[in-house]
Amino acid sequence: MWGVLPTAGPEPDVVGAVVTRVWDQLVGRVSGPMSFRFVIQPVVAAALAVRAGVRDARADRSAFLWTLLTDASQRRTVLRSGWQDVGRLFVIAMSLDIFYQIAVLRSFYPLQALTVAGILAIVPYAAIRGLTSRAATRYRHQAGR
Repeated sequence: MWGVLPTAGPEPDVVGAVVTRVWDQLVGRVSGPMSFRFVIQPVVAAALAVRAGVRDARADRSAFLWTLLTDASQRRTVLRSGWQDVGRLFVIAMSLDIFYQIAVLRSFYPLQALTVAGILAIVPYAAIRGLTSRAATRYRHQAGR
C-alpha cells in the first residue's frame, strides 16, 4: 500500500543526475574550447567597473552594490547605470555561451547560459565598481580634491 502513493517530487537519483550533469558541464567550460572568455570577459567587466567606479567617486555617489542593496529610492537609477555599462558585455557572454553549448554540448540550456554570463560579466562588475568607488573617494579626500 505505501509503495503505491505518488511522490511529491522527482526521484532523488534523477535530481542527483541533473545536478551532476550541470556541474560537469559548467566545470567543463573552464578548460574546454573557448576557455579564453573566462579571462577576457571578467577583465573587460573589471575595466568597465573601474571606469564607472571613478565616475561614481567624482560624483560623490555611494558604492554601487551598497546603494543597490540598501537604497530603494536609487535602485532603479543604479541598475540602469550598471546595465548601460555591462549590458553589452552580458549579451556577448550569453552569445558565446550559447555558441559553446551548441558546438560542444550539442544542446542548449538557457539557465546555464544565464549563469555563466552573470558570473563572467555581472559579478566582477558589481564587486569591482564598488571597491573602485571607495578607493577613488578615499584617494580624493586624502589628496584634498
